Amino acid sequence: MGLKAKSYMDDGKLVPDEVVIGIVKERLSADDCKNGFILDGFPRTIPQAEALDTMGVDIQYVINIDVPDEVITKRMSGRRVCQDCGRPYHTESLKPQVDGVCDDCGGTLVQRKDDHPDTVLARLAVYHKETEPLANYYDKQGKLVNVKGQDTVEATTEAVLKAIEA
Repeated sequence: MGLKAKSYMDDGKLVPDEVVIGIVKERLSADDCKNGFILDGFPRTIPQAEALDTMGVDIQYVINIDVPDEVITKRMSGRRVCQDCGRPYHTESLKPQVDGVCDDCGGTLVQRKDDHPDTVLARLAVYHKETEPLANYYDKQGKLVNVKGQDTVEATTEAVLKAIEA
């Protein structure tokens, strides 16, 4: 299944639901998932969520981290990565010692194509059309937990843990 998905990605195409669902189904059948698992970025569509239901997957919580589009665009547009070693940076929150140069290997820092503002906005439009409806889907099932996104990963993690422990 992974190789099938790779062929779509290599062609720059979206991986069809049936392939993604097949990969998830295969992975969730592994022994290390028997006592629980966390899905990140799946499901992304109502048909994917329905497929989980059909498989009998018992979803305990669905965490919706609410971050305004403007903040997402700013965060993603500021990301940089070393083209040689892959170390991540950010123009505001994780700056290198020398602008544009990796602290570890001296490589050039670049902005990934999918972090350009126009690409981020296009991805957000797809999110609002295809993924956002999942909030209502899981809210009706009593599984949705909304958490306000914080300024740091640590603070957001703390907010998520507090929300699911309540």
